[in-house]
Amino acid sequence: MGPHPTNSGPDDEEMPPEEERITERKGLLCGLHSYKLKDVFTWQLLKAIAMGQGLSALICGTAVTSQYLAVDFQLDTPMLQSFLNYSLLCLTYTSILICRRGDGNILQILKKKWWKYFLLGLTDVQANYTVVKAYQYTTLTSIQLLDCFVIPVLMVLSWFFLKTRYRPVHYVAVGTCLVGVGAMVGADLLAGRDQGSSANILLGDGLVLISATLYAVSNVCQEYTVKNLSRVEFLGMVSLFGTLISGVQMAILEHRALANIQWNWKLMLLLAGFALCMYILYSFMPIVVRMTSATAVNLSLLTADLFSLFCGLFLFKYTFSVLYIVSLVVILVGFVMFNAVPTLTSAPPPEPEAPGPEEGDHPYQGSAFEVTCTEPACLGGGEGGDGGGRNCDPKCFMWGQPMYDQLASGEERGTRL
Repeated sequence: MGPHPTNSGPDDEEMPPEEERITERKGLLCGLHSYKLKDVFTWQLLKAIAMGQGLSALICGTAVTSQYLAVDFQLDTPMLQSFLNYSLLCLTYTSILICRRGDGNILQILKKKWWKYFLLGLTDVQANYTVVKAYQYTTLTSIQLLDCFVIPVLMVLSWFFLKTRYRPVHYVAVGTCLVGVGAMVGADLLAGRDQGSSANILLGDGLVLISATLYAVSNVCQEYTVKNLSRVEFLGMVSLFGTLISGVQMAILEHRALANIQWNWKLMLLLAGFALCMYILYSFMPIVVRMTSATAVNLSLLTADLFSLFCGLFLFKYTFSVLYIVSLVVILVGFVMFNAVPTLTSAPPPEPEAPGPEEGDHPYQGSAFEVTCTEPACLGGGEGGDGGGRNCDPKCFMWGQPMYDQLASGEERGTRL
């Protein structure tokens, strides 16, 4: 906040610039102190937490079904699983775009922005593919740690492209969430759950970092689209190109694996469960992104691995550790801190002022109030005739008293008379 206006005399002393900067810095670092508890835990925040953890539960569902597919059926077909998800989304949201009229129709969108959505669909498909391939080369611990790289990349991209400005409390909140992830990884190491391959750790870690970067690009584009255009357009176009790209990639890379699949009802049920979880995740994630931000959603999704571990306690006989609970609490605390203080958005540059009317022109000519009728009208209180009480504009642009009052008070702004 700027300084309050005061009646300063000659004896008043101004605060030195150094003290002003220190005071401002303290105010930013202690931003949470200016909020009461009831102002922090609003209904909007509680709804964002609940929906964010619902998304984490859906990711847990995809992890559990993928685990069963890999262990019980030796199925290693990530593009098939992605293709099923994109196909369901395409049947729903692309069909809606086909039925729309006007600028929202799919043909109009393709004419103007097809290449943008093609690149976005390609980014999303490869983000899903590279993280699955990383499991073949590196360990679970590396994937859990390096996958957090998506958050700093998101913040950088949001800073430059979405003009988001973060306060110090937001960086503290992100650090708190990453501490929670560290506690979860430590619990895995103590429990001997450092699973995965170590065939080529450098390649595997590189794939994780590539996947995190691609996810960040996709999420920033998603935030921009759902906040400025529409959720249906985003899902309809991404699913359209995602279906085409994943279908081609599946035919090239997985045609042999598909030919060797021994189909049965259990396998089909697991594939259907995976596709359904992904479909709901993709459908509801834009809603949460619109409520909060892409960065906040990814902070919330850090608990997805914890949910998978909790399921593994019952399904795969994992060993329980108190650090799992500590990790969950710390991540949620960081998420609340991040959302308690709103981020700032850089204002767009001011538009150049329109040139004023030239001498001799009517003040409303060429504007939204441009007069379209030159029929004389009364400005004063007189009615009819040319008698007293009438003041006439020299150019015969004249207003009746009610409309004159509206113009004088600023009403009916933007309406053509």
